[in-house]
Amino acid sequence: MSTVVETHTDIVPRLEAAAERVQRAHKAAASVIFGQDQVIERTLITILSGGHALLIGVPGLAKTLLVETLGKVLGLDAKRIQFTPDLMPSDIIGSEVLEDEPGRGRSFRFIKGPIFTQLLMADEINRASPKTQSALLQAMQEHHVTVAGQRHDTPAPFHVLATQNPLEQEGTYPLPEAQLDRFLLQVDVSYPDLAAERRMLYATTGTETPKLEAVISAQELMATQRLVRQIPVPDKVVEAILKLVRSARPGTGANSDTDRFVAWGPGPRASQALMLAVRAKALIDGRLAPSVDDVVALAEPILKHRMALTFAARAEGEDLTHIIARLAAAVE
Repeated sequence: MSTVVETHTDIVPRLEAAAERVQRAHKAAASVIFGQDQVIERTLITILSGGHALLIGVPGLAKTLLVETLGKVLGLDAKRIQFTPDLMPSDIIGSEVLEDEPGRGRSFRFIKGPIFTQLLMADEINRASPKTQSALLQAMQEHHVTVAGQRHDTPAPFHVLATQNPLEQEGTYPLPEAQLDRFLLQVDVSYPDLAAERRMLYATTGTETPKLEAVISAQELMATQRLVRQIPVPDKVVEAILKLVRSARPGTGANSDTDRFVAWGPGPRASQALMLAVRAKALIDGRLAPSVDDVVALAEPILKHRMALTFAARAEGEDLTHIIARLAAAVE
């Protein structure tokens, strides 16, 4: 028996066609961003799942280029906001201005901020104050903003790819746990390997600039997102998701390492995120249903930002990557 959400008789050819389009988008992005195939895949998984991603890596690893590139190949309007300590909520969501028009008198007009885009890069989100962070994160969750009592919907689709620099934390405002939970995945961006960096040197220091075209339209992307939710999930995969997430919660007795090393663990939103993400990964790989291997592969990006270590764990040199790996191995 499998968990299904409104499947149709023609779902197989639709899945195959969608997988082919997504694979072409992945290939197009990889032709510009070298050595980051896993980052591209996990970002696509986030978008296909209808969520937002937190990109963490040192400067210069093509995080900004990733957003620009995906905006082009996915046919999305993309914008970027550089977060700074003096950034105000109105700088993001927009504000009302008073206009004096001949014959009509004075009236207020809402000028939309950069949040009104389909793919938004929030660069160094932890540099902004909590008030500004909350303005963005509220829009991420509710897909609209309210100004002077009037509701203004964000465009559809609407996705935020936020970045954090893991090195320089002085003068920053770390995201609270409840706000971190709003991100579907945490995507760690690492250094490229030698071959990829060699290709990068030749490709980025010459005179030619790669030209990218839209592989998928915004409407096709939204149709694919709806299709992802219709992919059947075998019961053994559902059980693996539940076992993994519940074993990551301290105080339940599900895992002794968790009780000792984890201060707080993931809530039900992590299970929901895994349920969607494994479906999206199956689609990207051209498969008709997810497997337990998908749960294991996505355990770290789903759980890492939803867990915190105890003092005992830090004292013994434990880290979340190793703890999650042990938890994931137990569900295989």
